[in-house]
Amino acid sequence: MAGVARGAPLPPEPYAAAGSGHRVGGTRRGPVGAWAPCRNSGTGAFVVDGAPLAIRRQPPRAGRGRQSTNRGGPISTEPRINDRIRVPEVRLVGPNGEQVGIVRIDDALRVAQEADLDLVEVAPQARPPVCKIMDYGKFKYESAQKARESRRNQQLTVIKEQKLRPKIDTHDYETKKRNVVRFLEHGHKVKVTIMFRGREQSRPELGFRLLQRLADDVTELGFVEATPKQDGRNMIMVLAPHRNLKPRSRATADEAAAPAEPQT
Repeated sequence: MAGVARGAPLPPEPYAAAGSGHRVGGTRRGPVGAWAPCRNSGTGAFVVDGAPLAIRRQPPRAGRGRQSTNRGGPISTEPRINDRIRVPEVRLVGPNGEQVGIVRIDDALRVAQEADLDLVEVAPQARPPVCKIMDYGKFKYESAQKARESRRNQQLTVIKEQKLRPKIDTHDYETKKRNVVRFLEHGHKVKVTIMFRGREQSRPELGFRLLQRLADDVTELGFVEATPKQDGRNMIMVLAPHRNLKPRSRATADEAAAPAEPQT
């Protein structure tokens, strides 16, 4: 349209008579104004007395519309120390474990500063919170050492598996049994599986007897943790080492399995 700047609202179409409510130029007119399409921006404007009415958009209410994705940083799991403790009073514990009592936070910080130590919040859920005067750097180091030592002493449970057939040969059975014995000596649990094929599924007692025989052969090293049960085409039993059995290291097992050197 000539003579109109790009982006400027178009002049309204001829205004209809008040109360007519009929369409003029594809726009429904009312007694007060009409909604006129804006051809440049693809939107529209409410026209009153031949002039477009400016409408200010209200910001979305809380809980409606698109929510903010900024939820802050990660939550710290470390205790609050010194000036980070934002409570009026605390239950103070001295550096040697003595109970000082409930004091103002300013007095607790002053005592910790005079002792050249830190004020650490050890029980934030208490009312009032319990704070202790200590060397926080030394405390963190000792806590990390204890956690590392506990992980080192923690035993990882490993479940080994050994599969057998109901009509297994004697030599094959001895080989499977040696494997089960080795696993139990190293402190591992053993899952023994009997695999049935074809008509063998109609004779589950064969697998049950074989599992009972294996459990009796290794009774000095382990016990039956899960009794034999049918699982589809298989029968499963779990053996676990005795609690008072000290696991053998791999080096000790290799030395025991190595043949002795001939004496000259």
